[in-house]
Amino acid sequence: MTKTIACLPADPFTDSVTIFRMRSGHSRLNFHMYEVFTITESPSCHCGVDNHDTQPILQDCVHLNRQRFRIWSKRIRGTSNLVASNVHTITAHTSDVTAVAFSHNILATCSADKTIRLWDTENYSELSFSPLTGHSYMIHACDFSPNGATLATCSTDGTLKLWEIKSGQCVASLSHPSECVIRACRFSRDGAKLVTGGDDDSAFLLDVSQKKFLRSFKGHGESVVSAAFSPDDNYIVTGSSGIDFGGDLLVWDAQFGHGKFLTRVSGCHDLAVSCCQFSPTYGNASGPPSASTVKKFLLATGGKDNLVKLWIFEGDVGSVNVKVTLETMLPGHKETVQWLCFSPDGEYIASCSLDKTVRLWNAELHQCVLDIDEHSSYVTCCAFSRDNGYLATSSNDKTVKVWKLSHTSKIMNNLCGYESGEETATQDGTISHSAVEMWTVEDVCQWLSALGLPEHEEKFRENAIDGKELLALTAADLETLGVVALGHRNKIVRTRDMCKYSASPSADSEPAHMPEEFLCPITQELMRDPVIAADGYTYDRPAIVSWMQREQRSPLTNLELTSTQLMPNRTLKMMIHKFLQTS
Repeated sequence: MTKTIACLPADPFTDSVTIFRMRSGHSRLNFHMYEVFTITESPSCHCGVDNHDTQPILQDCVHLNRQRFRIWSKRIRGTSNLVASNVHTITAHTSDVTAVAFSHNILATCSADKTIRLWDTENYSELSFSPLTGHSYMIHACDFSPNGATLATCSTDGTLKLWEIKSGQCVASLSHPSECVIRACRFSRDGAKLVTGGDDDSAFLLDVSQKKFLRSFKGHGESVVSAAFSPDDNYIVTGSSGIDFGGDLLVWDAQFGHGKFLTRVSGCHDLAVSCCQFSPTYGNASGPPSASTVKKFLLATGGKDNLVKLWIFEGDVGSVNVKVTLETMLPGHKETVQWLCFSPDGEYIASCSLDKTVRLWNAELHQCVLDIDEHSSYVTCCAFSRDNGYLATSSNDKTVKVWKLSHTSKIMNNLCGYESGEETATQDGTISHSAVEMWTVEDVCQWLSALGLPEHEEKFRENAIDGKELLALTAADLETLGVVALGHRNKIVRTRDMCKYSASPSADSEPAHMPEEFLCPITQELMRDPVIAADGYTYDRPAIVSWMQREQRSPLTNLELTSTQLMPNRTLKMMIHKFLQTS
């Protein structure tokens, strides 16, 4: 059947589509297309597209030799290639899992079964004193203190509890004066304070060391279901359910005691502001302290309108001057956005939804880069590990899934010739990502140096020998340039001729209609030494060897590789050689 996937603008940084789904819990970064395109596929064939930087045109999708191939009029590897692999699934809870949080070495999971369970992130074994019990109804939220020593949880039973992680003991149990349901709790960045939100339409500020509430924030007309401190701890933002009027976002002074909210963002989300968090790195959030009192941050919110929204937050500390301006909206979820969080490095936003999916967004480019659809019920919460390497997702299917986040580009960093976007001289003198005729004079000189002939660089510079001139040089020309030694002249000519078929030619130097089966599925470049791996697929040997040094799963199926043995695909190698000769 023929299926039109999307019509996207010419600017690659404005939108994205998610169309590549891997099997067995494997999700992969997808493609930003620049044109209207149509995929022709058989009912059993799922087509995928990877991320590229220039304007590709998808012509067809064919199924060949158990692999799914793409034929492009132009092909350039993208700068990002994110893979999420499900490395562990927690099934210990007996009811909906409602919240998750990472400390430096512990994962906390909370549930409607009234328990908090703690897991060692080294091997995901449960700690000896887990589960923690004490809540009498479902737990809505949890948060670790910045130093990881304390865990805060809040519940329908109207209590906020503080747990000492070292012993698993509850060291404080507090309630709002109304003893209402508490739905949100969040530590300040310095860990000294904590904010809660509840069904009494109020938020409360807690002094953690004294274990007592300092003051309340009243201004919402509905339940306060989300709250967050600004990165400098000077402000608190709170979001309400707003069932009748739309969810409002209020900004409060967390330091100087202003009783009234500083600003209101009316109708921040239709029906409810279900979650909010500040970027840990944007603007004044990171870097050395500034003498200026004017602060600028990035705020992300999610709501019942199925949207993630990004806001520019500007405030003059100590005054009532605060401005919150909508930066962009990130559509994609089909149901309420239940929770969102920034990665610790600020690069990604993870959002989860009642549509059973988790999406990762590039916070700078405003693009969806990953779509995880592996839970069988609502996804209630998500959290990044503090080293950015893992993402935990919780669901009403009673499970928590832990995902390892890997960049294929980083996996391939130690593989010479496949580095992303750089012109790199290899040991045999060839230069990747640059056709010989496109070399500059300096490229040629770097090539000479890689050959072990740096003494000739100056003469090549003086005579402006660039790539085109290099291709035209004869042995006699080299002698005129001062390359006296016959061995040096032969080496330059011989290696120059080899560069015409270097291991990593540019897209322009490859034949215009390169058969897709000749390209390595990992690098999307021409295979020079095709080998068959244990998953039955063919890869370029250097690429799959480098992959298996860091991963034990198939790059295509995400299933475990039962063997590291590689079998040469001589038939394909001969076909590639013949194709290059005739082209």
